[in-house]
Amino acid sequence: MKRDRNVKIVATLGPASSTYEMIRALHEAGADVFRLNMSHGKHEEIAEKHRIIRQVEKDLDSPIAILADLQGPKLRVGEFANGEEELEWGETFRLDLDTTPGTHKRVNLPHPEIFQALKVGSHLLVNDGKIRLRVEECGADFANCTVLAGGTISNRKGVNVPDVVLPLAALSDKDRKDLEFVCSLGVDWLALSFVQRPEDVEEARELAGGRAALVSKIEKPAAVEAFDEIMAVSDGIMVARGDLGVELPVQNVPPIQKRLVRKCRAAAKPVIVATQMLESMIESPMPTRAEVSDVATAIYEGTDAIMLSAESAAGQYPIEAVTTMNNVAIEVESDPTYTEILEASRHAKRVSVADGIVAAAREIAETTDIKAICCFTSSGTTAALVGRERPRVPIIAMTSLRGTARRLSLHWGTMTVMTGELERFKQAVVNAARAARKHGFAEEHDQIVVTAGVPFNVPGSTNILRVAPCDERLIYSTDPE
Repeated sequence: MKRDRNVKIVATLGPASSTYEMIRALHEAGADVFRLNMSHGKHEEIAEKHRIIRQVEKDLDSPIAILADLQGPKLRVGEFANGEEELEWGETFRLDLDTTPGTHKRVNLPHPEIFQALKVGSHLLVNDGKIRLRVEECGADFANCTVLAGGTISNRKGVNVPDVVLPLAALSDKDRKDLEFVCSLGVDWLALSFVQRPEDVEEARELAGGRAALVSKIEKPAAVEAFDEIMAVSDGIMVARGDLGVELPVQNVPPIQKRLVRKCRAAAKPVIVATQMLESMIESPMPTRAEVSDVATAIYEGTDAIMLSAESAAGQYPIEAVTTMNNVAIEVESDPTYTEILEASRHAKRVSVADGIVAAAREIAETTDIKAICCFTSSGTTAALVGRERPRVPIIAMTSLRGTARRLSLHWGTMTVMTGELERFKQAVVNAARAARKHGFAEEHDQIVVTAGVPFNVPGSTNILRVAPCDERLIYSTDPE
């Protein structure tokens, strides 16, 4: 489906967006990727949403990416005898492995891995950081803490440990079962929670076995520190600002976001900016000005995608939330400053023939009257490289592989068009010209840039660039076989 913007929109599905009518309306309003949150919903409910998305895709003849977001390990305190307790600043509070119901002095923390990693001076954050504890003394089964920020602590509240790398795998037993289930369904992307080190990604890749591409969620300080190594083994990145803002001082998050987005772009890997982008639209048909500015900032930074969570999954105004994101993106991308920022931040290292081809395609398109860049791709790599260049003209990715078309729905500026398998370059040029005309990117008298690799259908073989007319008669009379 042709969009009037380059940044992509990821919409999370949930109770407010589970019917065919709503999912179709969300896609028509601007959602390019649908996120299935594996923290919520039974397998049969997830399977039904997957089925509906594929039906919408078929009915609209529009490739749609599905991203399954794995829950990851959940660290929680135990239960209290009274259900909850009040902690005061300066008090002493103990966490331990004793399963006896908690009091105002202590509570069970059923995660021995945490105690193994804690050190004196480490911090523990409870209930999204509302309660902050500092470790004064610790052992293999306890931690005596001082309350730095008090409040109500109640049953099963979440715990964050920002100061240490925990000896926990990113995939729990539930995650492994969910991973196998969604891969068997045929999702396009897997989002991995609780990533701390590249080994976490490699474990998931082995289990996925090439059935889905991997997005690493950057939500822990350890992941920020090891980002280059994690990005190298990931297919994409999500800047998960929710947990990141709990475990780090909130003022640290914006510069981290900007830095990670730029690194992903340089590596030609898609990056999603996520969490609380239009939070007020869960209950309001209009966002706040600050939220609109937040969305706009991510777009100005050059992110590939922006994401809605509860706004589209459980909010009262899911279509309005997607429409708002779509409208903000169109407005930002029409601002000359947007183009100036993207071009000023173009610092990709070019080391391959494909790098040179796509850079030349962008330069030709911007210095002559070219209407679109059409790239033939089997793995999606060429389209990703073209997107990295952030050209001023549309990118049409031509592929014979449905899975590639779907995965490219997450990449900046890329519209995917299905094509049959090709054997001759002239046939590729004709198909590109037809696609550009059919989707309204060019007229018969216009020109396009075509990139491809010969032989066809060999990943990583991009080696041809052709400035081609959209008039098929001229193609047949001038192009080589």
